[in-house]
Amino acid sequence: MAKRNEAPEDVRIREVGGRPVRLTSDMSLPKLSAVEIGSYALALFGMWVVLHFKLLGALLGGMLVYQLVHTLAPGIERHMSGQRARWVAVVVIAAVVVGALAGIAIGIVEHFEHTVPNIQNLMSQVMQIVDQARLRLPEWLSAMLPGDVSQMKQKAGMLMQTHMSQLQQGGKNVARGFGHVLFGMIIGAMIAITSERHVQRLPLSTALASRATRFADAFRRIVFAQVKISTINAVFTALYLLVALPLFHQRLPLSKTLVLVTFIAGLLPVIGNLISNTLIVAVSLAVSLPTAISSLVFLILIHKFEYFLNARIVGGQIEARAWELLLAMLVMEAAAGVPGVIAAPIFYAYIKRELIYLRLI
Repeated sequence: MAKRNEAPEDVRIREVGGRPVRLTSDMSLPKLSAVEIGSYALALFGMWVVLHFKLLGALLGGMLVYQLVHTLAPGIERHMSGQRARWVAVVVIAAVVVGALAGIAIGIVEHFEHTVPNIQNLMSQVMQIVDQARLRLPEWLSAMLPGDVSQMKQKAGMLMQTHMSQLQQGGKNVARGFGHVLFGMIIGAMIAITSERHVQRLPLSTALASRATRFADAFRRIVFAQVKISTINAVFTALYLLVALPLFHQRLPLSKTLVLVTFIAGLLPVIGNLISNTLIVAVSLAVSLPTAISSLVFLILIHKFEYFLNARIVGGQIEARAWELLLAMLVMEAAAGVPGVIAAPIFYAYIKRELIYLRLI
């Protein structure tokens, strides 16, 4: 008589997402009900709606708050009930958000108080880079560069007048996007607070809850892993730009800005590093050719190290390689532009996770 804890001979156990999944030996497809098929169709339709109606900011903001609440709640639940713990977590997150907004407001006020010297200083630094780059560029290309600060301001003013309507529309889009993110955060907090773990649901609710849970898991895996990678990359870049280069009297202009750009751009898998690295090499080339070469060598080494991190962190989390993410980002960019590039890693991780659970890949 076979033991209860042993699987039959025609069944294999596979580890998926940290949980054992039973696979038949003939790898037959699972039998899905019409309700489950409908839930998959609704999930795909929901992702299309998010991109088509430009609700990605609301989705990411809501998912971020939802995940942070559930990350903070277990530690607080040891001292109080689960519902009260989620409320405390939401209060903590709200305080952080309000503090960040207050910091931004203070920074804007200080910026306007020192607008003239800041702009003049920035223009001077940019002109130094342009002047040094002009010596290393061909004549036909250097002739296209501005000659002095006044000419640069004049060209900037002409561009602003020419594209004034686009700038106004861009400002409206930014304000609307910020509102979407804020509403998404509120909705995510409300869902995190009111979600009940042990509730008997009807079939469609159960299927949709499974889709939402797996999407949230894909979001957590991608975003938290990418934040770790971006932080590590920014730390090494800061050590190079702010410590190593000044030791050899080769400090780059706008070094702190480049570190910040490295962190923000690094939140986009693979392509973000190409953006930040291009800027660093361009600024280094304006300083000197040896500095540009050393920056290029440093970035190559960091890239090798980061590919290892991607394979260990992101790839290990969603069982995907770098080329898979690049291909997904390329297709999504063609379909939805910049929002598609941002959404591609999360959507791809979710779809691949569902395919793994369905034993299709």
